[in-house]
Amino acid sequence: MHWSDSETRQAFLAGARDALGAPALVLFAGMIGFGALGRESGLGVWVTSATSFFIYALPGQVVFVEMFAVGASWLAIFLAVSLTAARFLPMTLTLMPQVPRSHHKRLLYLLVHLVSMTTWASMMSAFPRLKPEERLPYFTGFGMVCWGVSVPGTVLGYLAAGYVPPSVTLGLVFLNPLFFLLMFAEVRQRASRLALLIGGVSGPLMHLMAPGWSLLVCGVVGGSAAFLLDRMLRLHGR
Repeated sequence: MHWSDSETRQAFLAGARDALGAPALVLFAGMIGFGALGRESGLGVWVTSATSFFIYALPGQVVFVEMFAVGASWLAIFLAVSLTAARFLPMTLTLMPQVPRSHHKRLLYLLVHLVSMTTWASMMSAFPRLKPEERLPYFTGFGMVCWGVSVPGTVLGYLAAGYVPPSVTLGLVFLNPLFFLLMFAEVRQRASRLALLIGGVSGPLMHLMAPGWSLLVCGVVGGSAAFLLDRMLRLHGR
């Protein structure tokens, strides 16, 4: 990939332009909520902002804040945050094969930091309509805009804490998962929609029975059931 190529630059700008709409706004709002959470938990503005810069994943950042607030050791915080990031492995494994092997260079190790729920869901929708050589620059432009708004949103939320009701700030934190859900619903694969439907029904029920395991069980069982159901429907020509 040569950034001096006109086609590469255009794909990069197209990704940045597409991210400047709802994706960046939703992520910005989510980071505002997180910034307020960080201040109410007793973290400094620099530490709170640094989590948005380095971790750049709201679930991991929330775990960091909660464990930091209760005085957990740095090793425990590191392990807990690392476990929340495990979901990025399958996300990355589904994205990278769609990037031409000629673009698999050391730069990818840095660019993988731009993978987020919003970016992944958007790329799963956008990659099929892009030429293979346009995908990495498009992803880079999209991801850099999303990452770029995370720290300003965090700082704004931190400074605005106390002026906004806690219920509103917590609601902002959940905007990003909601956007991910809506983006995932746009994915055309039937198996993905089945997984979304099964998870939406089984999630609340499993939470009532086993709150600590509900997310894991729904992910494994719901995803497997959606895959098998879709496969069975294909075998029957539907």
